[in-house]
Amino acid sequence: MKLNKSTLYITTLILLGGHVFAQETSLDSKMEAYLATKSQTTTTTTTQTSQPSRLTIGGYGEAVYRYNAYSSDVFRYSHADRHKDDKGHGQVDLPHAVIMMGYDFGHGWSFGTEIEFEHGGVEAAVEMEDEEAGEYEKEIERGGEVALEQFWLQRKFSDALHVRMGHMVVPVGATNNAHLPTEFFGVYRPEGENTVLPCTWHETGISLWGQAGGWRYEAMLLPALNSTMFNTSGWANGASASAYEFRAANNLAIAARVDNTSIPNLRLSLSGYIGNTFNNDIAISTSSRYADVKGTVAIGAFDFLYKTTNFVARGNADYGYLSDATLISAYNTRLSNSTGSPYPHMRVGQAAYTAGAEIGYNLMHAAQHPERKLFIFGRYDIYDSYVPAEDMVDIEWTYRQCITLGVNYRPLPQIVVKAECGYRWFKEQYNNEPFVAIGITWSGMFNR
Repeated sequence: MKLNKSTLYITTLILLGGHVFAQETSLDSKMEAYLATKSQTTTTTTTQTSQPSRLTIGGYGEAVYRYNAYSSDVFRYSHADRHKDDKGHGQVDLPHAVIMMGYDFGHGWSFGTEIEFEHGGVEAAVEMEDEEAGEYEKEIERGGEVALEQFWLQRKFSDALHVRMGHMVVPVGATNNAHLPTEFFGVYRPEGENTVLPCTWHETGISLWGQAGGWRYEAMLLPALNSTMFNTSGWANGASASAYEFRAANNLAIAARVDNTSIPNLRLSLSGYIGNTFNNDIAISTSSRYADVKGTVAIGAFDFLYKTTNFVARGNADYGYLSDATLISAYNTRLSNSTGSPYPHMRVGQAAYTAGAEIGYNLMHAAQHPERKLFIFGRYDIYDSYVPAEDMVDIEWTYRQCITLGVNYRPLPQIVVKAECGYRWFKEQYNNEPFVAIGITWSGMFNR
């Protein structure tokens, strides 16, 4: 049976995890090579064994060691003078270990899912204690998270129109659009966006997307963020989380993204989000003081990728605004602080912003094995997770800058060994934060 180009195209999208314009290498060339390979396979014979599998399985992961040459004390900013001579601390981590799976049902229908184990997942156990009268004791042996980041069903009507329904990544910002570890140079994800926005931001909703020529668009209807989960150090970073078995959806929001790849080797992208966040929780305020509070969040983001065989440049700029920030801060700090409360109980800034860029150059471009690459890179980030309104108290340590220098060795396109040294600095009354890190990362499909 001969597969048509539309079916192969859908299968390719599943194989690539839905990140059509975000991969480290050119997807245009990858897609054409994949289609050509499959076409050759399916035209040489009509036997069932010659058909490419409808099921695809893959994933990505990271293992990291990092040494932070600064204090780990939680009061290192509020009492900076007490901690300027504190010793540093090292840590090993498994930031993300992900299993991806997709299936092509045919007739334009496809399915995709992504299960993520963050920081090693959660190891919980019930044990019988020998020295406590045989009591059963529940223990958490290792911290971490397990998250279903994607779980969607998709119908393709044409190249210009796909409808995706279920749980999916919100296409706002550079890192959410390209969060695989082979898609950025640093050992960890770029820290500006990774601080002020949910990352990876995933929600249950409905999405329309498509492409025509050098343009790709996506528009998504999703539950709004929750203003009670905003915080001082990370602005909206935790605002898509829910401590309950469901995600409150009293308010809905819209996210959208547009990519242009008309210029060779260059992708330019705009993305944004808007929605009301106040009372988007299990607990609803009925106080007259907050009767007119909406907590409207508007986020705008620009990012780009320029890539040739031996040179890569990426950059982003994001700005977020929260209306009624003064009243929301007052509301959040007055929430119940009883044992088990999931709320951060923090003041939140009226705005937050981040901008960053990185460049890398391949030193092994003359090697006999073109798949092997050794990039030297540099990155700069500037961000502030708490920009107060005029009547709010300023918190100056939330303004941060960071510069990072490092190397990426790629023995294969799917594997990257990373090393970097970085320096994060604040306003002069705070202690700066140097660090070094190494990691090994991978991303790929197992049955391609």
